Amino acid sequence: MSLQKCIFTKIVYWGKDIYVAECPEVGTASPGETIEEAIANLKEATELYLDEFSSCQICYFLPS
Repeated sequence: MSLQKCIFTKIVYWGKDIYVAECPEVGTASPGETIEEAIANLKEATELYLDEFSSCQICYFLPS
């Protein structure tokens, strides 16, 4: 099986007291005390989601 690379959008914004990162294509979101932490948490959540629910292809975040 060949590995297909997918590029996803990450949107980061300041919530009430914490940063929130979202991936609209997948529907995942994660908080963090810093922008970097929110993005790292989003990457992990999205990869776990795709590992669990993607049966025809595997997608991962590309380094930004």
